[in-house]
Amino acid sequence: MDSHIPRQKPPLSLQEARRKAESFCAYQERSQQELRDKLYSWGLHRQEVEQLIAEMIAENFLNEERFAMAYARGKFQLKGWGKKKIEQGLKAKAVSARLVAQALASLEKDDYEERLESLLRKKASLLKDTDPYVRKMKLARYAMGKGYENDAIFLFLNANNL
Repeated sequence: MDSHIPRQKPPLSLQEARRKAESFCAYQERSQQELRDKLYSWGLHRQEVEQLIAEMIAENFLNEERFAMAYARGKFQLKGWGKKKIEQGLKAKAVSARLVAQALASLEKDDYEERLESLLRKKASLLKDTDPYVRKMKLARYAMGKGYENDAIFLFLNANNL
């Protein structure tokens, strides 16, 4: 017998899956797609998956709006992500365009601008280049990588001599 071949786990019963799904959703906010993927990984079939998701929504374990808001707030505050990167992340989790827009709109404009300024100033202090054009491009690329919009980046960089 080959010991290096992983054994397939038997699929969970509907009751076991419900219990694990409740725990999965209670631990942190989840999107419907995240839960759907997890249920399929536990060996459930489409009908069981959709039934469990509907029940989890009805019992408020799963709330896509709450998830979108928590995701946007968390990625912005903890990782310093800009709106573009947050939007991509929410779309990857199959969140509706309406909820993506709502979550992005919930980010305070002043906090957003302050965060961009803080990121750029911190990065500028680490750059060794003296050529202003090279510095500006490196800073812009860095902020774009964090998901900030070109307009906001260059507005700040042109107004400040970093």
